[in-house]
Amino acid sequence: MEAEKETWNAQSFIGINYGQQADNLPPPEATTKLLQSTSIQKVRLYGSDPAIIKSLANTGIGIAIDAADGDIPALASDPNFAKNWVNTNVVPLYPASKIIVINVGNEILTFGGENLKNSLLPAMQNVQNALNDLSLGDKIKVSTVHTMAVLQQSEPPSVGMFHSSIGDLMKVLLEFNKATGSPFTFNPYPYFAYRDDTRPETLAFYLFQPNAGRFDANTNITYMNMFDAQVDAVRSALNAMNFRDVEIVVAETGWPYKGDDNEVGASIENAKAYNGNLVAHLQSMVGTPLMPGKSVDTYLFALYDEDLKLGSGSEHAFGLFKLDLTMNYDIGLSRSSNGQTPSSNPLKTLAATPRSSTTPSTKLKKEAWCVPKADVLQAKIDYVCGHGFDCSPIQPGGSCFEPNTIKAHATYAMNLLYQTAGPDPLNCDFSQTATAMMVVLTLAGVPEKQRTQLFLENRETTNLSWSNLGGIRSSIVNKLKVIECESSVSTARVPY
Repeated sequence: MEAEKETWNAQSFIGINYGQQADNLPPPEATTKLLQSTSIQKVRLYGSDPAIIKSLANTGIGIAIDAADGDIPALASDPNFAKNWVNTNVVPLYPASKIIVINVGNEILTFGGENLKNSLLPAMQNVQNALNDLSLGDKIKVSTVHTMAVLQQSEPPSVGMFHSSIGDLMKVLLEFNKATGSPFTFNPYPYFAYRDDTRPETLAFYLFQPNAGRFDANTNITYMNMFDAQVDAVRSALNAMNFRDVEIVVAETGWPYKGDDNEVGASIENAKAYNGNLVAHLQSMVGTPLMPGKSVDTYLFALYDEDLKLGSGSEHAFGLFKLDLTMNYDIGLSRSSNGQTPSSNPLKTLAATPRSSTTPSTKLKKEAWCVPKADVLQAKIDYVCGHGFDCSPIQPGGSCFEPNTIKAHATYAMNLLYQTAGPDPLNCDFSQTATAMMVVLTLAGVPEKQRTQLFLENRETTNLSWSNLGGIRSSIVNKLKVIECESSVSTARVPY
């Protein structure tokens, strides 16, 4: 049990990009101590700096290193060059430094010339062969990083497909991934998509905030955030080419906290919302609608700002940490804010048919309700609403939309799953951010004032206090009409 807890706390699916296009970065040793104070367990380097790799020795932190774009032709044409590269950049440092993947080139299929594109697969093969010769081929994977632009279409996610212009090359690269067990690695950036569509409802969708969602008619899935939609578009593209068993890794994703005057959406509020809600989404182990129940390995961009990067102001403002090692903003990465692993996947406990709805009466009753006990809640809403449950009452215009707060919506969503699945505590775990409590419920027809009075009179027998009720209290006081919403919960359809 302790080992399981330690594994969850490590959160091995959360990584970060450690760029070095700067002249003012903290020493590697200081950065290593910073990383050890967080739940980050993987680091991606845009190169193979030995000082950084050495500083991470004996920490257990996984390290992804890059073979530079400029090395690709030599790696492709000369197996000895590949052997020397591995002997120089891997052998002296491994296994004390936990190198887990070598990315050969970055975004070559989008920005590389024809020579680089044609050299990419041979380069990867020679690096893999060099690792195999050292009996490291099953320990260190070889891949390459792609942009979202390799997709010809991505909306809705179910029609995701790769560009026909790179179809043949993509196929042989994926065959390499499949044969070696290495992942398909790509960089989704909802921020860049938002710059082309700045409607308020679009921003909420991109930031994991309450929104109406986007319906995919081919799968009957309503996507509640852009990250899941982009990841599932890639999943669909891989499936369409019959590479269903190739894993996906997100090599970069992030949101800038400032930018030039014309860079809409680049703000500290939006950056904190995107990155913080993404971390909560990953920690929830919800997965995506097409890959439920697990979190895709995701490397946040970025550890620090990089003052020497070219481009607009936002290019210098993706850092999660300042140069003095303090946070630019808190997104729940410190070890003290970690969640615990859910004891089971609540969806697996659902029955094949919904429970029958209850008939309202005016009689006071006590009933177990699933209520949130933590503030990281948007991912829990996504978990329920993204897996086929009817969350229309908490969408704009719905009967339970007000109060329009994440906590109130999470109370509804968590209880939706709990009441549908049945009164098993495991159905109200949500990574230990919810708990089943006996709550006094009054049914339809009881006036608002009387409902509140009845609740106050019975709170002692429910083991609750008015002050710690959170979402339930606000539901009563702010006319969410708990009973009407609770009644609709019991008729929710199970998505399997």
